Amino acid sequence: MSAADIQTLRNLPFLQEASPEVLDGLVKVARERNFQTGQVVVEEGSTGRELYVILQGMVEVVKGRAAEEMALALHGPGEFFGEMALIEAVPRFATVRALQPTRLLEFSEQELNSVLAQQPTLLNHIVRVLMARLRESDLKMISHLQQKNRELAQAYQELQQAQEALVEKERLERELELARDLQQSILPHSFPRLRGVDCAARSQPARQVGGDFYDVIPLGKRRMGLVMADVSDKGMPAALYMALTRSLIHAEAKRSSSPRQVLLSVHRLLLEMTHADMFVTAFYGVLDPAEGTLRYARAGHDRPLLYSPRSGECRLLTADGMLLGCFEKVSLEEAEVHLHPGDVLVFYSDGITDATSQGGGFFGVERLQEMVCAAGGMNPEQLCDLIFQQLDRFQAGATQYDDMALLVVRLYGA
Repeated sequence: MSAADIQTLRNLPFLQEASPEVLDGLVKVARERNFQTGQVVVEEGSTGRELYVILQGMVEVVKGRAAEEMALALHGPGEFFGEMALIEAVPRFATVRALQPTRLLEFSEQELNSVLAQQPTLLNHIVRVLMARLRESDLKMISHLQQKNRELAQAYQELQQAQEALVEKERLERELELARDLQQSILPHSFPRLRGVDCAARSQPARQVGGDFYDVIPLGKRRMGLVMADVSDKGMPAALYMALTRSLIHAEAKRSSSPRQVLLSVHRLLLEMTHADMFVTAFYGVLDPAEGTLRYARAGHDRPLLYSPRSGECRLLTADGMLLGCFEKVSLEEAEVHLHPGDVLVFYSDGITDATSQGGGFFGVERLQEMVCAAGGMNPEQLCDLIFQQLDRFQAGATQYDDMALLVVRLYGA
C-alpha cells in the first residue's frame, strides 16, 4: 500500500483521531480490490459483511432494479461504504457499482472489529456516518415515493378521463346512429303518383347528422304539397326537431290550402311546443298540375330553381320569408308561378351549395344552375344522379360538413 493510500485512510472522518497502532493494524489487514466500469461491488440483498474504502474512482449506490431503480448516492476517493453490515447482520440495503475504473480497500467485519477494539470510540464515528446516510436515503426514498404517488395519481386521473371520453364517444356514436336511422325512416322512399308529375330525391347525410328533410304530400283535388327544410343543430336533437316539424307540416297542410298559412301555423306550434335553441328553414309549395301553378312560401330556406326548356332559362324562386321557430313574429311572402309541361323544379338544402372542394371553394348556386340547364330533358332520377356525381367529383374526397338533400319535380302535362 502506498503512502498516498495510507494518507487516504488517515483522512477518513472516523479515523482522524485514530492512534498510529490502529492505522498500522488497518494497513496490515486491508485487501486491495479493483473493479471495472459497471461492475457490481456489492449487490442489494446479498449477505456480505465487508466495509470498503475508495482509493481511486467513483461508485454509485442504487436501490431497486431496472425501471424501478433509484439513485441514492455517489461516493468518491476518501469515502467508504458498507458500514451498515458492521452494525446489523442483515442483507445489503442497496447495490453499489463502479461508475469508472475503481480501486478499493476491503476490510472484513472480524478484522476491522479486532483493530478498532484497540480504540472503541472510533466506532461512534462510523455510527454517526451511518445515521446521516440513512436519513439522506430515507429523504430520497420518501421524495421518490411522493413523485411516484403523484405520477400514479396523474395516470389514474388520465385513465378516468380516457374512460369517460370513451363512454362519451360511444354514447355520441350511438346517438348519431339512432339519429341517422330516424332521419332515414322519415324521408320518403317513394312518392305519391300524380298524373303529369314525376318526382325523385336523394340525400347524403354528413357524419354529424343534421335535420335536412324533403317530402311530397298528397292533398287531394290532384294537388300535392312539396317540402324542403333544414333544421339547425346536429345529432339526435336535430333529428327529433325534424320529425316534429315534418309532422306539423303534414297536419297543417291538410287544414289549409295556403302555403304561407301552413308555415305560419307550424311556426306558432314550434314556439308553443319546444324550448330548444333551434330553428328550421323551410320551403312549402302546393303544386296543381291541372292548373299549371305552384303557390309557395319560403321561410328562410335556399331559393329553389325553376328550369323551363321553352326558354332555356333556370331561375330562382324569389319569395322572401323568415325562418321558423325562433323569433316571435315572422314575415312570410306567398307567391305563385305558372308552369308548363317539361318544366323542372329543383329543391335543395345548403349542404349542396356549401359543399367544398379540396382547395376550399364552394359548389355554389351558379354551378347548380348551369348543371340543371345543361341537363336539358333528363328525367328527375337522372338529374339527381348527375348532381350527386358532380358533387362527388367536385369534393374529390374533401370532408362533407353538412347533410345534402335534393328533390326534383318535373311536369309532363296533366
